[in-house]
Formats: sequence, C-alpha cells, structure tokens
Amino acid sequence: MAGMKGLKKKRRVQVIILAFVALALSGGLIGFAFRDGINYYRSPSQVMEEPPHATELFRMGGLVADGSLERGQSETVSFSVTDGAATVPVSYTGILPDLFNENQGMIGTGRYVEGVFVATEILAKHDESYMPKEVIDTLKETGVYVEPDG
Repeated sequence: MAGMKGLKKKRRVQVIILAFVALALSGGLIGFAFRDGINYYRSPSQVMEEPPHATELFRMGGLVADGSLERGQSETVSFSVTDGAATVPVSYTGILPDLFNENQGMIGTGRYVEGVFVATEILAKHDESYMPKEVIDTLKETGVYVEPDG
C-alpha cells in the first residue's frame, strides 16, 4: 500500500511539471508569433525626444501640418505630422486615402529612418468629424485639441 501512495505522488508531481513546461512553451510561442504584429503608438513629440531604431516598426499620429503636403512626380508624397509641440517629416509611397488632407488627423505605420518617418501605411479619418483616439489624446496633452461643440 505504501508503494502505491508514493507512485501517485510521483505521478502528480510529473503532471504538474509537465503542465508548467507546456504553459511556458505555449507562452513563448504566442510571444514569438506576436513580435511583429505589435506596433506601439508614438506621438511626434515622443519620436523627437527619443528616436526609435530604424528597424523598429511603430505607429505615429497627429495632424498633417499646414502647407507641408508635397506630391512628387511619382506616388511618393512628403508631408509633416505635428502634435503641436513637435513636427516629424513623413515620406510615403502609395495612394493616400481620399479624406487625407492638411490640418486633418492621421495615423501612419512605418519606421523612423535618418530623421524621416518612412510610412508603409497611412490611415486618415473616415468622415469629417472623426479623429483617431490616440491622435486626440496626443493633441489634448499639448493643448492643441479643443472639444467640438455638439
């Protein structure tokens, strides 16, 4: 009888250890799978204060600075994004959203390379009254955003 209790206890410890190993392995695999899918949001002020590495993919948003939109001969567009406290030059190759314009909110995904945010994706508001929450929060911090009446 005493041998059976020792065997059950040993088996229980083995199952617990196996469960912890499986949990750690699955957590590691999930983290590995998400490493490229997680994009941190930064405001132009944060980008200028602490420039990210050129290899880091992140999102940046703010208002398209007035008078900064320059369309080139090809699909490459240059403009600046501001949060009222700092301005970051942006370069984007592709077709901009229809509602993209100066003094409007936008969020871009890309990398900060040699002082320029090189965007791979640009998102703009989807109607005339919408602005992304992250952009509103950033603009409120710098005192640029005022709640619309209504």
